[in-house]
Amino acid sequence: MTSTTVTYTGPTSIPNPPTVTLTATSVTDNTKTATATITVVQGQIGVSVSPKRATVTMSTLQSVQFTGTVFNDPSNSGLTWSVDNNNGGTAASGTVSATGLYTPGTQPGVHIVTATSVANAAVSASSSVAVTDLAGVYMHHNDLQRTGQNLQEYALTPANVGSSAFTKLFSCPVDGYVYAQPLWVANLTVGGANHNVVFIATEHDSVYAFDADSPSCLQLWKTSFLGTNVTTMSYLDTINGTTDLVPEIGITSTPVIDPVTKTIYVSAKTKETIGTGCSMASPCFVHRLHALDITTGAEKLGGPVVISAPNFIPRQHLNRLSLLLNNGTVYVGFGSHGDGCPWQGWLFGYNAATLAQTLVWPTSDPTSGCHAAGIWNGGGGPAADAGGNIYVVTGNGSYDGTKNFSESTLKLSPTGALLDWFTPFNKDVLDANDVDMGSAGILILPDSVASAAHPHLALATGKIAILYLLDISQPAPGQTTMGKFNSGSNLDVQEVIPVPPPNTTTGDGGNYGVPAFWNGNIYTTGQNYPLSQFTIANGSMSTPAFAVSTNTFPPHGATPAVSASGTTNGVVWVLDNRPSNGSAILYVYNANDVANKLYSSPPSGTGAAGPAVKFTVPTVANGKVYVGGQSIVTVFGLLPN
Repeated sequence: MTSTTVTYTGPTSIPNPPTVTLTATSVTDNTKTATATITVVQGQIGVSVSPKRATVTMSTLQSVQFTGTVFNDPSNSGLTWSVDNNNGGTAASGTVSATGLYTPGTQPGVHIVTATSVANAAVSASSSVAVTDLAGVYMHHNDLQRTGQNLQEYALTPANVGSSAFTKLFSCPVDGYVYAQPLWVANLTVGGANHNVVFIATEHDSVYAFDADSPSCLQLWKTSFLGTNVTTMSYLDTINGTTDLVPEIGITSTPVIDPVTKTIYVSAKTKETIGTGCSMASPCFVHRLHALDITTGAEKLGGPVVISAPNFIPRQHLNRLSLLLNNGTVYVGFGSHGDGCPWQGWLFGYNAATLAQTLVWPTSDPTSGCHAAGIWNGGGGPAADAGGNIYVVTGNGSYDGTKNFSESTLKLSPTGALLDWFTPFNKDVLDANDVDMGSAGILILPDSVASAAHPHLALATGKIAILYLLDISQPAPGQTTMGKFNSGSNLDVQEVIPVPPPNTTTGDGGNYGVPAFWNGNIYTTGQNYPLSQFTIANGSMSTPAFAVSTNTFPPHGATPAVSASGTTNGVVWVLDNRPSNGSAILYVYNANDVANKLYSSPPSGTGAAGPAVKFTVPTVANGKVYVGGQSIVTVFGLLPN
């Protein structure tokens, strides 16, 4: 006697009559049979929807195709679709077609798209779609005040960033190191098609425009500033062979975008043997301001123009400071390559419509000696207040309060008149030990956290690792609110030391970059200390820190960025760019309590970011995070399913 086990798989639909007969026949004697009758009954109807989550910008030109599937429906009666419990959706929440095509409406935020079984209305499945009204990230640290906050991020929340759904999505190779922060524009028509576009500038003197959502790295255009007899500058071309930037120097600063005229302004450095920038000497080194059409990459406005001034030596100077566009002027700032003398700090202004030079302001006397006082700010940019006044911070060099302004936070009028400044009382100690104030940029705080006594506030820091709270209100003629220089003590509003004691002895310590602000909180970090969260209200920072991260950051610290939906769902993003890691590590924290780490990218493997470069800042837009690296840009975000 033998036995055989068989497996029966039922039909995909119920037969008529609803029975199936199975017959077993002996192989050795086909007259021997046995039968069994199976009654087929309907399984429970089920519905699924894919993708589970999606992001889209607020535009009728953008849409998301959802796919619904019904299980165990003998009638094949299909699905109905709704948005936020409204059949077919609404003009505000967005509409969904009978085939699951979602088109955003006029209301930003997260909307729920639901597919419901026609055969059984109690059975449904839903997906979320985050609709952002963010038009773009047009400049370094997001805004003129350099707060670093994107308040129109609805897809990325503490809950889902801390889940397995958040990960590396893809990466795109480029032709050089990416020190500049990626910039982002929504709903841009390029080549007759609508795209969200991310702009990448490289040290190989190239600017790329990629479809910001394309895992295949769809390149929309690329513009190179190199050509015959025109190359990038090598670090070996600097006066002292400094390795601050390797292996080449081209575009170091973050460009700035004018969304109205659809122009991206880029400062690029080249090495040339023949060219308009060369006079008697060859090779020569040239800084140019380019104005490119963001839809094509073509030069416009008659550009580029050479950035020049009497006694400005292009070879010695570096545009590390990010560009600023404010009230029709493009501001470009300069420090040095490794303090190769002679050099000064410089701030230039150019008419955004014509590229005509409108402002030349040296921070130290360029007619004799090497008075330094460079403006580099760890890659930050000049900040602008509501009155259009411009703020920069200078590094080590000479100070006399008349022609030379090292170790100072400076307030300039839009046309370059010095209005006020702050210089620490111990500037000589800082200068002697290369403890730059200029290693970090300035953050202008919203008036909502100020006080009647000090109605307009800003935050400055640097290698000294002190947060200086400054009153930037307009002083009476001949007076100061920022404090200027006082040899006995500082005349600032308040000083906070994130991790005591302050650094006055090493040129590699403290803070490089810009702190970030969100919802009454200041976020800052520096060399070998954690991400620190301070609260501020009524013109005063509360101490000690409200919260600190469980990890510390490397030499040069980091520049935090914040995403949120207004005053909710705040998330802090920080890059650990220490070279020993190989890859940059993206750290993510709950903005209400940075002791709560939500995510950190792996230091190696397929989920890691690209090799690190210092001072880079992550860009958060429309559910994705863009991270520059060594000849690569890495994109993090939420998996669709």
